[in-house]
Amino acid sequence: MKYPFLAETKKGVAINLHVVPKASKTAMNGTHGDSLKLRVQAPPVDGKANKAIIAYLSSLFSIPKSDVVLKSGASSRKKTFILKGITLDQAQRILGNKI
Repeated sequence: MKYPFLAETKKGVAINLHVVPKASKTAMNGTHGDSLKLRVQAPPVDGKANKAIIAYLSSLFSIPKSDVVLKSGASSRKKTFILKGITLDQAQRILGNKI
């Protein structure tokens, strides 16, 4: 299955997120335009939400936190992360089981 929020790059897989901070729990919540909607329990203060997203993506894709890199959107709801060490096919397969 193709997902518009995933793209293969030279460094790994880019994932576009629309983040909703201060949610009751951290979880995926469908899509928002061409982004995956991710509710995050952490508040958007002092990078806490970004750190929570990195931990969530690391766990979801079974890669080290150091392989989840914030590419753009540090202080925005629209964020792009690079997932190193996995292929587009692997990312789609993992998300296919969750969405």
